[in-house]
Amino acid sequence: MIAKSEVQPLRIVVVGGGLAGLCAACTAAARGHRVTLLDKNEWVGGKAAQHQAEGFRFDMGPTILTLPGVLKRVFAEADRRMEDYLELLPLDPQWRCFFEGATRDENTVLDLVADVDQMKRNLDSFTGSPRSGEGYERFIRMSQQLHGVSDRFFFWRSVGGLSDTMEIGGAFSLAVLKDVLSLKMGRSVAQVVRSYVPDERAAQMMDHFTQYVGSSPLASPAVLCGIAHMQTEEGIWYPVGGTRAVPEALQKLATELGVEIRTGCDVSRIETRTDRGVTRAVAVLTVDNERIECDAVISNCDSIRTYRELLGGTPEAKRFERQHPDPEPACSGVVLYLGLNRRYEQLLHHNFVFSRDHKEEFDAIYRRGEPAADPTAYVCAPAVSEPSVAPEGGEALYILVHTPYLRPHHDWNEMLPKYREVILDKLERTAGLDGIRDAIRYESALTPQGIHNRYRVLNGAIYGLASHGKYVGAFKPANRRRDIRGLYLAGGAAHPGPGMPMVMMSGWIAADSLDQDVRAGKLAADEQPTAV
Repeated sequence: MIAKSEVQPLRIVVVGGGLAGLCAACTAAARGHRVTLLDKNEWVGGKAAQHQAEGFRFDMGPTILTLPGVLKRVFAEADRRMEDYLELLPLDPQWRCFFEGATRDENTVLDLVADVDQMKRNLDSFTGSPRSGEGYERFIRMSQQLHGVSDRFFFWRSVGGLSDTMEIGGAFSLAVLKDVLSLKMGRSVAQVVRSYVPDERAAQMMDHFTQYVGSSPLASPAVLCGIAHMQTEEGIWYPVGGTRAVPEALQKLATELGVEIRTGCDVSRIETRTDRGVTRAVAVLTVDNERIECDAVISNCDSIRTYRELLGGTPEAKRFERQHPDPEPACSGVVLYLGLNRRYEQLLHHNFVFSRDHKEEFDAIYRRGEPAADPTAYVCAPAVSEPSVAPEGGEALYILVHTPYLRPHHDWNEMLPKYREVILDKLERTAGLDGIRDAIRYESALTPQGIHNRYRVLNGAIYGLASHGKYVGAFKPANRRRDIRGLYLAGGAAHPGPGMPMVMMSGWIAADSLDQDVRAGKLAADEQPTAV
């Protein structure tokens, strides 16, 4: 942590109070800066919102918390203990997998556990052969290597491309070359997984270590296989009170650190000024025509929409569009929130109900841009860990099915009723949730159109930008912007990408980069350019 006395405080505006924005605000305030956080919604936390109705409580967005060490680091910036703000329960098995079987005698349920030796035994029993278990053990060792390379070259710093990793590594050397080659560039997640594990169903489970990035494992770079070791090493956790408890803990920390939080405050513009060839962020404008002067801006708005909408028409926005001429959004999704009058004992807290043919599923979502006829469904049954989410004996079921990002011909008002039936049929057929329709006492839904409108993300993409491209698919726009001094990006559409721990890391990186620039003399509170 940097002592407050070592830097001259800057006036910082954080645009957007998602998890990344909250982490950025807390980190910057802990470093001694004066922070104002603005969010267009009436709450902070972004997608980590909560919905309560008729005795049921639903997390509306993320439900899986991994890498709690990221969150601990944010609290440590202020010499606080995360455990004093948040109670986390470990979940192991981490999730349960349901597969369709050709016969009633076929083994169709597989539990993912953190312990590698136990997971080998699970796979041996599930597949009837030691090959997949042995391959899984070797895969985790490889994943650990990728995780180590990511820690050295990719995490906890602003990276926007391969050249940035070389700068971090210093002079190019044989050691650096060895690390780069270990990233298995030119291969996809799916290719690498299947080179270790021959059983297709086990491979589907392993593909979904990367489900947090909302991209096809057939097109995502193999470096993302490092997520597997991250998850097995630090585990999966459930915040008591739901994942909504995470932004609430961060909001409490931010308030203690003096952050001014303003909800219901929509930003329409980031104002820049150019002096002596240097363009700086100098203010934000709200839709109510309020002008808030500042020395720096951290945007937790989608990176593409930040440039298109908040900086639209500027030379920097035009240059950004040329650099990102056809940004591909990650997938979107349909979420069903079902309040049930019963529980299904076969469900764990986290469950995946897999499609019969993953290639057909991903082809529909990512190439053809249509909902999959036989989708994979993620099912969260939180009453397993916290019964108070539902009336006694009931369940607050959260069901997420990935869909394409919004296309011009998609009308989800018309599509949702039909797709609801597809999803419920899938759950009955593959996971044995017989009679689920009759058990529903409360129901709500969120569609790609709702996600687009509610969270101001690109074309309803839940996970920001797609991580497609076997060479550079893991790279997102850098947090520190070199085109506009004093502008920093945070969130799932900025480095290091989507998923709860990654967006929180993104917020920390944005604030840390800003603070580094202050200490290096590149950004100062008393630097007041004259208008030109």
